[in-house]
Amino acid sequence: MQHRNSVQFEVTGDYALFSDPIMRIGGEKCSYQVPTYEALKGILSSVYWKPTFIWYIDKVRIMNPIQTMVKGIRPIKYSGDKNDLSYYTYLKKCRYQVEAHFEWNLNRTELENDRNENKHHNIAKRMIERGGRRDIFLGARECQGYVEPCVFGEGKGHYDDVDELSFGLMLHGITYADEAYSEETKGKMTARFWRPVMKKGVIDFIRPEKCEPRLCKTLRNMEMKMFGEDLQNFSGLKEFGEVN
Repeated sequence: MQHRNSVQFEVTGDYALFSDPIMRIGGEKCSYQVPTYEALKGILSSVYWKPTFIWYIDKVRIMNPIQTMVKGIRPIKYSGDKNDLSYYTYLKKCRYQVEAHFEWNLNRTELENDRNENKHHNIAKRMIERGGRRDIFLGARECQGYVEPCVFGEGKGHYDDVDELSFGLMLHGITYADEAYSEETKGKMTARFWRPVMKKGVIDFIRPEKCEPRLCKTLRNMEMKMFGEDLQNFSGLKEFGEVN
């Protein structure tokens, strides 16, 4: 079901690193085969974001064949004289179609006056047309990405004829304190995991609150920071277009 405030866009990039936290042992990084919910949410937040609402990623369509390549990386070393050498496994020639929508962040009661759906929807669409407000990255800062409008489902995708493809246990995303959706997630930072399945090239994401509790792990306690009553007069937010 398409929401009335849905946005559709295509994101491309030469490389991507949707990092698997389990594969970071010893400084090595290995990308998941497909983008995570959190990575796509981060891309859309770079296009347009305000604390008034939360972006929800509905689905992603994998357009290009899944290919990987390994690069030798010299990470920053803060002790010792010699450099380390790590091997990162990247995705290459990435292209994805994404459909998403936003919902009001009900935890942000101090921002109720900013809940203007038509305004935010129109701004989001304009920002997609312009390539986003901030730089776009596909999972890691060294993986530059580009966004542009599209019609979800148009064009030929590499996996359109593949009935079903499973990817096993994957990170779904991170629930922060201001996005808490239950008593169990209030005042905490929580990691969510799930088992995605691609059908005809499309992965339909489940909502964060639909992730199985046994596949969620509390990372640490976190308090939600509240905005003051003078938010509308904060020049820093005006500079970045956060208020009108």
